[in-house]
Amino acid sequence: MTVAALHGSHLPPYDATHAIGMTIGNATIVKELARGNMGIVFIAYQQSLKRRIAVKVLPKCLWTDDSIRLFEQEAEAVAGLSHPNIVPVYDIGENEFFRYFTMQLIDGTSLAAVLDRISKNLLPPRRILPVKTTLSVLRQLLEALGYAHRRGVIHLDIKPENILMCAAAHIPIITDFGISRMVGHPASARPVLRGSPLYMAPEQITLAETDARADVYAAGMLLFRLLVNKLPLAACSSYEDLLRKKVNGHAVFTRSPSQVNPRLHPEIDDIVAIATSPAPQQRYPTCSQFLDALRSYGRKHIEYDEK
Repeated sequence: MTVAALHGSHLPPYDATHAIGMTIGNATIVKELARGNMGIVFIAYQQSLKRRIAVKVLPKCLWTDDSIRLFEQEAEAVAGLSHPNIVPVYDIGENEFFRYFTMQLIDGTSLAAVLDRISKNLLPPRRILPVKTTLSVLRQLLEALGYAHRRGVIHLDIKPENILMCAAAHIPIITDFGISRMVGHPASARPVLRGSPLYMAPEQITLAETDARADVYAAGMLLFRLLVNKLPLAACSSYEDLLRKKVNGHAVFTRSPSQVNPRLHPEIDDIVAIATSPAPQQRYPTCSQFLDALRSYGRKHIEYDEK
């Protein structure tokens, strides 16, 4: 088994400054935007349509059979999806320096950055997203994930860093399908553990066969994160210790959401517990059923939560 940068799975250090000003397709690279699981994302200007776009590249020095397969699989997976909460891909190509694909540039910031910003609010009650906002964000994400699942794409890396929030509204956009799996496509001959420890389902950690319920687990973890100011994580000496706890079915948290945030009705605890059950067969089998539970909670308790 090969373990690939468990926390974040970012690329090794790479100087991409030479790419600034380079023309890729009919777009000129302007500046580096971010680094993800399987590439570097740049902002570029597309001359033909006079707009800014995003370009994700895999540098030639990092090409391997596995990295190329994953990079092309990401582009293929997203290109086959058309949903308002999934970043759209425009084109894919290759030059002497990079393999690349172009996509929409989202005007916004990551959900992780949003959470970090509000956590520093001077007023304690405002250091957390309103419950209405949280349920709206989860609703949109679950609808998008359910759509992807029905088309045979499992994301496998849902976390705040991979969700962009549009600047104009609380509209989440799922990005970074770098370790996604397309149902029916052959897996790598060499199993590799990729993902983020907190959001990875136990079966993903053990490299067992995964299905849509791995994304349900990650979405459940994300729901917990959005409902509280700080996650009540059980003591862990390392990321590997956290992974072991998950695989062995040990408790990851010391308290439930409503115990951390008394403004929540305890019914939310059961929803989070089902979504994040260590056993896949005990989770919501689909995003749709997870979504139904959240809608029912909202109808019954949202006024209670928002008092």
